[in-house]
Amino acid sequence: MIDSLASVAALLAVIVLAGAVNGLAGFGFAVVATMALATVIDPATAVVFMIVPILGVNLSLVGELSGDQLRTCGRRFAPLLVAALAGMIVGLVALDTLPDAPLRIGLGLVTLAFVGSLQQVVSIPAVGRAKEACFVESTGSMAGVGLASGVLFGATNVGVQLIAYLKSCNLSHGLFVGVTAMLFLGLNAVRVGAAGALGLYPDSLVFLASVAAAVPAVAGVLIGTRLRHRLGESLRRRVVLGLLTIIGIRLLLGGAGIA
Repeated sequence: MIDSLASVAALLAVIVLAGAVNGLAGFGFAVVATMALATVIDPATAVVFMIVPILGVNLSLVGELSGDQLRTCGRRFAPLLVAALAGMIVGLVALDTLPDAPLRIGLGLVTLAFVGSLQQVVSIPAVGRAKEACFVESTGSMAGVGLASGVLFGATNVGVQLIAYLKSCNLSHGLFVGVTAMLFLGLNAVRVGAAGALGLYPDSLVFLASVAAAVPAVAGVLIGTRLRHRLGESLRRRVVLGLLTIIGIRLLLGGAGIA
């Protein structure tokens, strides 16, 4: 998968940077790390490789929730988590059947769509009404959002709908970070076993490298967390959007055979 010392150093730098982005914004590690890695190796392997580091990142962030908050939020968002788990299995199964080039293009489109959703440059009334109808805290809404989001997350490591849903719940930034970590921690804990059972890891070396990659990922999160209160929200947003835009374009070009 990685065939030189320079490649290993580049991989470590990407993982630390992605972790720092997650520490700053409360999300972004999975998208930045997975999509950057997918520009240089098989996209399906990139998705699977990042499962354990994502688990480590969210384990380090879930500590931002107190015991009472963890129990309360666990009950509050349980339908979202259960539905997302079901969808995630479907996404993992689909991942094993998708060809390289279309998957690369799909990842690029998902990345750029994620950027667009964060920018909110254009306000479309119909979209606003759809959000009002779907992003409400009811069991049905959580099940629908969770199922669709789980499929996308299982196949791409992108949980854009889950993040958008949680942002719609008017949580404080600290609580949003903790709840997001709690949700993705549960999803990835199950996903490690599911990926192994489905034979998605190419070999044991890839799995061991994935486990080792959790260390620089958590280190990056700690760096980002320390910087979070020193940098304004506007700068945090520009960093995330800039990285994702570059990565999304690179994936599209790679899938089209241009770069």
